[in-house]
Amino acid sequence: ARWRYVPPDVATVARQGLTERSGQWIRSLAHTGVPTIGRQLHPDGGRVALPAGTGGRVHGVLEIAWPAPLEPQPPQVVRQVEALAELCAHTLQTYTDAEGSDREPRVLPDAAELMDLADGLHDPALVLVPHIDASGQLVDFRIQHVNDRFLDPAGRPRAVVNGALMLEAYPMSAGGSDLFQRIERVYATGEPFRARRMSLTALVDEVPLSAVADLSISRHGTCVLLIWRIEDETARLASLLQHAQRLGRIGGFEENVLTGETTWNGQMFALYGRDPSGSPVPLEELGAHAHPDDAVPVGRFLRTLMHHRRPSSAAFRLQRPDGVTRHMRIVAEPVLDTDARLVAVRGAYQDISAQHWTEVALAATRDQLAQSEQQASERNRLTLQLQHAIMPPTHTPLAVPGLQVAVRYRPAEEEQLVGGDWYDTVVLPSGLVMLCVGDVAGHGIEAATSMVVLRNALRGLAVTGAGPGQLLSWLNIVAHHLTGAVTATAVCGLYDPVLRTLRWARAGHLPPVLVRDASAAPLPLLKGMLLGAVPETAYEEEEVQLAADDTLLMYTDGLIERRDRSVEESLTHLLSEARTAVATLDQQLDRLLTYSRSDTDDDTCIVGIRLG
Repeated sequence: ARWRYVPPDVATVARQGLTERSGQWIRSLAHTGVPTIGRQLHPDGGRVALPAGTGGRVHGVLEIAWPAPLEPQPPQVVRQVEALAELCAHTLQTYTDAEGSDREPRVLPDAAELMDLADGLHDPALVLVPHIDASGQLVDFRIQHVNDRFLDPAGRPRAVVNGALMLEAYPMSAGGSDLFQRIERVYATGEPFRARRMSLTALVDEVPLSAVADLSISRHGTCVLLIWRIEDETARLASLLQHAQRLGRIGGFEENVLTGETTWNGQMFALYGRDPSGSPVPLEELGAHAHPDDAVPVGRFLRTLMHHRRPSSAAFRLQRPDGVTRHMRIVAEPVLDTDARLVAVRGAYQDISAQHWTEVALAATRDQLAQSEQQASERNRLTLQLQHAIMPPTHTPLAVPGLQVAVRYRPAEEEQLVGGDWYDTVVLPSGLVMLCVGDVAGHGIEAATSMVVLRNALRGLAVTGAGPGQLLSWLNIVAHHLTGAVTATAVCGLYDPVLRTLRWARAGHLPPVLVRDASAAPLPLLKGMLLGAVPETAYEEEEVQLAADDTLLMYTDGLIERRDRSVEESLTHLLSEARTAVATLDQQLDRLLTYSRSDTDDDTCIVGIRLG
């Protein structure tokens, strides 16, 4: 049922398993980026997809998931998996046969229907049926029927080819053209094959002769229909020229100077806006159809071409009968006889209106774009200066006995994504240490200025001695009333160096992570609405008793946020990296930034403390 939601030609794991007989052996699915219709379990684990087929036909694909990355398997395991795929194929075939047991076999009716279809085609066609050996393996295809349009490259009559095996009649089909392999794949998977300008080779008196043809191979029931069309080079080039003229809006003309006869192709009438049943406009009347302001370049063009007998070109505005003015370019050259007399003129018109108006639009907006770029650059520079003024790249460590404090700030990779992430660590007059991180919604100068207001407001409010819950309640009032109704998330903690306790509260932010011994886990989630959403609200707070060698991490979502993963999956990866033992707190924060899987290019702030 899940296959119904997979668009055609999507490169899933199962579909890739059809490309090779040995299937696909993938060490880790997450590293390939290839989707699967299976349940999203073990995304980092290995995958194997093998075609399940018997008798040359694939009845399905066996996909197996491993919980961990898949290392190269020994030959005996590979053989067991291949045997399992073959068993699945027999099961599918048995199930299909059981469903259709009340119907008679359709082998001959399939071939008969295809024979009638092939005889009605205007191109050479072969009807092929599979040739299975005693062990049930596909070894060749028998030519069941050749239609009336068929001509054997070696000159053999149709009766000789009809009924023969494909590889016996055309041994070169298994060579460089891979024709036989294409037929095998179509029969196995049921996917039709189309190719243009494919080289086909046949043996004529032991001499290989090649031809270029358009090819079509399709499976119908138990048979395969092979159709080809030998390429007509003259017709192909004529069609190519017509398409080129249409796409380039080019029309060609020829004017006989001796007789005065002018010949246009169909595109010329379209460029001039004239009825194809009307008469062409000769060159001597070109000035009458051009804009009066373009009389000089048109006259110069005609003099160079007709009088000086040299190739010439000109750009002018064509005034059509329907009132539309088009910008045209005309290019022409003289045709001279053996006595250097002018006998004809050949040339072409091209409609360059789109190019002209594009150049006009670009010229009109060039100064405006330059001014906008300068303003955007200045805006980003001011935003970065403001951000660095509040959060400089180097942070002076706090001098607190028995406590290590480290912070990291990683700006966005793109300047226009400068956001409102912030942190603060400060020793209060009471001796407590305030630790906080926050994230203002949005990017640019507005987010950066709002970040400055909230950060400074929290630092000022903290000297009152209030707890973290009360501080966030006051900060919510600031965000809602005094900063233009911005919204933000934050987590705030007050650490007591004497009691080694941390009181903390959160406002819509991810909780801190506590690393103790060889384990890492987030603190219990407290109730707390994001800042600025409502005029007044209360925030729950909790006290945590810390021990020697404990590490506490506060961070913004730029550390873990991914477009293709849930927050739970990203948080699991963060906890896995956080519990890795490192020598110093600075090294641990550097490691978290290095191995972060975030792909949103957002700002990232991390505050970490470690007890001595």
